Order: sequence, then C-alpha cells, then structure tokens
Amino acid sequence: MQGLMQNWPLRVSSIIDHAARYHGGREIVTRSLEGPIHRYTYTDLRRRAKRFASASSQLDLRPGDRVGTLAWNTYRHLETWYGLMGAGLVCHTLNPRLFRDQLAYIARHARDRYLLLDVGFVELAEELQDACPEIRGFVLLTDRAHMPATRLRGAVCYEELVEAGDPDFEWVPVDENAAAGLCYTSGTTGNPKGVAYSHRSNVLHALAVNGGDALGLRCTDSVLPVVPLYHANAWALAFSAPMAGAKLVLPGDRLDGQSLYELIEAEQVDFTAAVPTVWLALLEYLERERLRLSSLRRVVIGGSAVPQVMLEKFERDYGVEVVHGWGMTEMSPLGTLATLKPELLDAEPEERLRTKLKQGRPIFSVDMKIVDDAGKELPWDGESFGHLWVRGPGVVDSYLGGEGGRILDDEGFFHTGDVATIDAQGYMHITDRSKDVIKSGGEWISSIELENAAVGHPDVAEAAVIGVAHAKWDERPLLIAVPREGRSPDPRDLLDFLRGKVAKWWLPDAVVFVDEIPHTATGKIQKQALRERFEEFRLPEDSGD
Repeated sequence: MQGLMQNWPLRVSSIIDHAARYHGGREIVTRSLEGPIHRYTYTDLRRRAKRFASASSQLDLRPGDRVGTLAWNTYRHLETWYGLMGAGLVCHTLNPRLFRDQLAYIARHARDRYLLLDVGFVELAEELQDACPEIRGFVLLTDRAHMPATRLRGAVCYEELVEAGDPDFEWVPVDENAAAGLCYTSGTTGNPKGVAYSHRSNVLHALAVNGGDALGLRCTDSVLPVVPLYHANAWALAFSAPMAGAKLVLPGDRLDGQSLYELIEAEQVDFTAAVPTVWLALLEYLERERLRLSSLRRVVIGGSAVPQVMLEKFERDYGVEVVHGWGMTEMSPLGTLATLKPELLDAEPEERLRTKLKQGRPIFSVDMKIVDDAGKELPWDGESFGHLWVRGPGVVDSYLGGEGGRILDDEGFFHTGDVATIDAQGYMHITDRSKDVIKSGGEWISSIELENAAVGHPDVAEAAVIGVAHAKWDERPLLIAVPREGRSPDPRDLLDFLRGKVAKWWLPDAVVFVDEIPHTATGKIQKQALRERFEEFRLPEDSGD
C-alpha cells in the first residue's frame, strides 16, 4: 500500500516563498559595502530574486549552468543565491581568500559561465579572467553610481540587471535532485574537490538544522551569520533562518571585533555563528573596552575546535551560551552540535564543560561510526580512537566529475578524515585529523587537545602542535605558540601550565614561539606548512622519557 500524500518537490525556492508569504515583513539588515546600513524584508528579497532569475536569461544562461560568486555576506549576495537556484542554475560560491591559481582552477573545473562579484574583488577577477576563458562575463553586485572602471569582459551592473527583470517570474520547476549549489573543499591535500548540493539535500538539511535540539531558530530570533556565504554552504543559515522567519543581519566585509559588536548591539542580535578566530577578536575588543553584550544569547562555534578558555569567557563573563559544532563541506555542512541531554543538565560543572567541548551528537539525518585501521567498528565508550565515517541525505555521494573515485564504503559511509571518539551518550569528540594525529610509541596523542590547553595560558594568543620525528618514539609533539601582544612567555612556564591538564606523556618535548601561525582560507591552521617549516627541527635527545 502506498501513502496517499502529495508529492511536494523539495526545492530551495519553497524556502523563500514561505518566508515571504508568512514572514514577509521580517527585516534583512546589511552593513553595505558602500557604507550605509541597508534594510528591507523577505518580501523584497523574494521579489528582487525573481527579477534576477528572470534577467538571467539575458545572460544566455540555461538550467544547469554554473554561476560563480565572489562576495561577502550582503543582501545582494543572498538574492543571487535564491535567484540562481530559482532559475534552475547552480550557485557556485568561491572563496576570495584563496590564491589566484586556486580560484582559477576551481572556476575552470566547475565550468562557471558567469562570475558575480562585489566591487572590492574587481582586481582579483581581472587577474582571473584570462585564466578562465569559459567565463563569458561578469556581474558587479552594485548600482550604476558605484560601478568602477574595469577591463572585465562583458561587465554588467547588477542593479540594472535586476531592474530589467520580471518580479512575477515563475520559478523553474527543476527536479528536487537537481544541483542547486556548488562548493569546493579546501584542498589541503591535492586539488580542491567540488561538492554539488541538491535542492532536496539543502531543504532537508535546513529542516534538520532547525530542530529544537539543534540550532532551533525561531521567527523571534535576530540572526547574524558571520560565517561567510562562501564557506561550506554558510552552515545552512541562508536557508534555515528564512525557513524560520528569523531576522537576518548581514555584516558585509567588516568582521573585526568593534564592527561586529556594534552590529550585534544595534540590531539586538541574539544568535550568531563563526569560526574561533572571529570570536577571539570580539572577546579581545570587549575586554579592552570593558563592554557588555545586552542581547546575545547563543553563539555557535565551528570550523575548528573551540578553546576551553573561549567557551568559559562567553558563558561566565558574558552570559552567552556556546554551542560547539562540527561539520564539513561534504556534509552540507553541519553534522554534530554539543547541546546537552537532560541527564547532563544537573551534572557537575566539570562534566558539563567536558561535554560542551566535544564536537557533539549528530543532528537528525546524520549517522556515524568509528573504525580502526583494519576497518573494524569500535565501541562507543568515549575512549576508543577511530577513523570517523558519516552518512545521510546531506552527505556527499561523489565529488564533481568523479574526482577521487569511489569515496563511500559498502554501507554508504563517507570517510571524514578525522580521528574521533564517541561516548555512550552519542557525543563525538574529534582528537585530530587523520593526517595530523601524533603517533608516539604506538599510541596516539591529540594535537587538538594540546592546542586548546595551551591557549588557556594568559600569555598565549594561539597555539599549534605538530609531530616531529624522534629516534625512539617515532614522533613527539612540538608546541608552536604565538604570544599575546606585549607578552614574553617562558617555554618552561608554558609546559608547567600544561602539567595536570593532559597526560604526562603527552607533554610537548619543546616549545617554539613565532609571530604568526599560517591559516587556510577557511581559518584552519595549516599543519602541513608548519611540518615543512620545522622539518629539520631537532628535539632534545632525552625527550619523551
């Protein structure tokens, strides 16, 4: 017997239709790149997205064509998401922090037909165009008054394009499994690989993310997505916030501590999300200026492990709940969130803290397992380290163009490249990337736990730990740290600080202070660059004993 329910296609356009119809007056606020604060509503967003979708035919674009974007979090960029997907096109977000050659490779590999860009990226686009002959033209996300002089071929003013479009355009009825968005992995090993999100996967993922025990967004929330629209599908916030009817506050290109604080206070933001480096800048600004946060209730921190000292400052000093999250480009991207189960609410503070520092438990639609090097599944005891595998409707099935070959196991699980534990309550804790884990005397040492402990020292701004060759133990940890401004920490003092916070045999064998630690375009520490830099580093002969 078949069910007798309507077959309602899961298309991204249904999200903005819902937002405009039932939350049409809810505000979208942008710190515009031109300077002033811009305000309009979900009704306005839908109308302009339809105009843009209609006008895309003037660019000789057809359903299935890929269109790249180089832009910050603004209302215009958000319009292009819904306009492109609503026209049956594929919105390909490019990370402007990547090197020119990487961007050129990605744009060519994706076969982008047009590139939409903020005016601040004109020079970068001019460098790209000769290397990307398949890009037919460029749309500058501004009005005529702010159009710069440029040698970009076929340069078009976005506002003029929108003005020429039809506000009553009918969304293209693509299949729900058709590609809607395209995002590339960071490419830390080999070339970046394309992950094509379908309409169906985006809608299902947004629904899962909006679960009450996940992000749980509501129409009464004021949401500030600091995580860029170009970073791992914007952590689904570009879909989940409109789905809930929440107010959206978009920061443009000003992500410094002062600018974020001013926007949070002015727009009474109660929910925000970004990587740890962003919150480090905000916390430093708050401490320096002795400021409080009047509206902020929750902050989601992901991209890399949240340091304990950061979590404690937010919750103890500012009354802001920290939700530690984890995911991947290949997962649409959220996989787990460290929200507390009822049995933990009355637990001792130390136990609650240990749980909140874990990456968390899977949201609905995500399944996971950990296995040993031989592929044997390991128990969920919170101690067994294993390779983390995931599956679900928002998890990649294959990379664009078949790159990397078959990437799933026989059960349909995808290898994340992380090493993790899972406890009896289902909380997952990443101890390292598979390629970063330190193997000393046949045992694994977590570089992430060492780094998070080290940044708790009052004189340390940032820390990274890598494995260095050792004659007896194969590898031993080297701690690389950036001192806080005006501080000169002593290596012995830092090692003494770590005693009792990690296993004795985990203690780094040496400490090196540097002015800066290299990061990827998505804010993660470039461990490979550090390994190359310290390849010839020699540890003390008696280290590890």
